[in-house]
Amino acid sequence: MQSALHLRIARLIAATGPISIADYMASANAHYYATRDPLGADGDFTTAPEISQMFGEIVGLALADMWDRAGRPSAAYVELGPGRGTLARDARGSMARAGLTPPVHLVETSPALIAKQAALLPDAAHHASIDTLPTDRPLLIVANEFFDALPIRQLVRTDAGWRDVMVAVQDDQLAVASGTTPCDDQISPLLGNADIGSIVETCPAAAAIVAALAERLTVQGGAMLIIDYGYSGPAVGDTLQAVRGHVYADPFVAAGEADLTAHVDFSALASAAAGLRAAGPVTQGDWLTRLGIDARTATLSARHPDRAAELQGQRDRLVKADAMGQLFKVAAFHHLQWPHPAGFSE
Repeated sequence: MQSALHLRIARLIAATGPISIADYMASANAHYYATRDPLGADGDFTTAPEISQMFGEIVGLALADMWDRAGRPSAAYVELGPGRGTLARDARGSMARAGLTPPVHLVETSPALIAKQAALLPDAAHHASIDTLPTDRPLLIVANEFFDALPIRQLVRTDAGWRDVMVAVQDDQLAVASGTTPCDDQISPLLGNADIGSIVETCPAAAAIVAALAERLTVQGGAMLIIDYGYSGPAVGDTLQAVRGHVYADPFVAAGEADLTAHVDFSALASAAAGLRAAGPVTQGDWLTRLGIDARTATLSARHPDRAAELQGQRDRLVKADAMGQLFKVAAFHHLQWPHPAGFSE
């Protein structure tokens, strides 16, 4: 049984022609996030903050450390796509222990998730976009598994050259097809001679958001932590995927009923962050280890010996290479006069 959105998209394509991967992904994810809480055992996937309080605590301490060394200015905490608010809650707790108690600003459009965030963080301010964020103080920005859900553009090398990957209707099903407009001038020279069938992905929406936030940080001061699964490009590869019920699904079946994501190109984000100093990316496992997750695990285990095995399991899931530790990366971008963040090589 196809979803109502899926059938609407199919009718649109039948009437007007194929649509881009970006348009398809934007429509599907807008519906998906507007209609449910996708997190947890009853949802479709689980993020690091939902696995362990230690993740959010370390994020908060990393920001508090930079803030402290920057002279303790009046700052605001900003989170993009904050899920249920779990990360913000845990980060705020550890920031407060370090003397930092910033107002919390959450950028979210999902009514279902806004309700969860408001229940957990009743004093937080909500924003539908980054445009209404405070302009009068430094910003401490966190984006955990935010950029991977933004719509991507895919280009494929065909016998005739590089073309956009489109979503078309074939045999009453949605399927990918090659566009007709040449795109060779939009491919990095490093990838221009890739094999036929190779796919290159870009994310114009991510670049635009990072560029806009970089302008803010350049003027206002502050720093931004981006944590997501991804790579350093340019590179070839089809990373578009769908997850439903904690298992991979076909991205072109039941549109709007699965979480569509793609790997994040951290090099592209760094290019967009003009005017800021970049640190990383480093693997999530290395970053958490350098910032003391083992010591925190030991402290919590001593305090709650009945949970020691559970806490060690949470630590391993966040840090180990065969879990989240290798695939997920952490990058930081900060004002030129702000200190180099902990957890990254100089």
